[in-house]
Amino acid sequence: MRFLGMIAMLGALLAAPALARDKPQDAAAAKPATRYTPPPTTDLENTWLLDLSTGGRVSIWLRPDVAPDTVRRIKNLTRRHFYDGLTFHRVIDGFMAQGGDPKGDGSGGSELPDVKAEFNYLPHVRGAVAMARAEAENSANSQFYIVFQPRLSLDNKYTVFGRVLQGMQYVDAIERGEPPTNPTRILHAYIAADNPPPYQAAPSAPAPALGPPVTLPGTKPATRK
Repeated sequence: MRFLGMIAMLGALLAAPALARDKPQDAAAAKPATRYTPPPTTDLENTWLLDLSTGGRVSIWLRPDVAPDTVRRIKNLTRRHFYDGLTFHRVIDGFMAQGGDPKGDGSGGSELPDVKAEFNYLPHVRGAVAMARAEAENSANSQFYIVFQPRLSLDNKYTVFGRVLQGMQYVDAIERGEPPTNPTRILHAYIAADNPPPYQAAPSAPAPALGPPVTLPGTKPATRK
């Protein structure tokens, strides 16, 4: 009897790993993250246009497939003309240009609530466009940045929501500095589906008015013939 009991106990121990292997895995771990189809690069509703004071228009492909709430916020603020006239207040050579702050110092945002983080698989490559935020992950609001050179260490830490398709030369020309001495401005921001006008450069500053002739000490005023 004792021998049979030992055999039964040994059989139970040998069966335990098999039972563990047969246990269903956690559903979230077993199911891969769903990837939605991105919009075509020609989709005007998902094309963000930034007319910069550096001399031209930047065309950005928006990605609602990976960051729907963020893209919704960008479109909302753009159609409110929120970005018109704002500067790039923090521009680091070889890294990125950050803008979208109405205060112009990195501390401001829109009157709308912050947007939750939508970290995704899009990398921080040249031309990537992502949301700036404070230390809290869900603190993005209106500020964004455009990447000059790859910075893959930021992947899955900030929400990448688009990429520059055309006009990167105007991004490269953004004035550097924290803050820049003469900051580059967003003259206008548009969603391409809204039929925006062609790019128009910022008007030149008027020439200073000429005052009356100045007579230096010890000289006679000039006479006109």
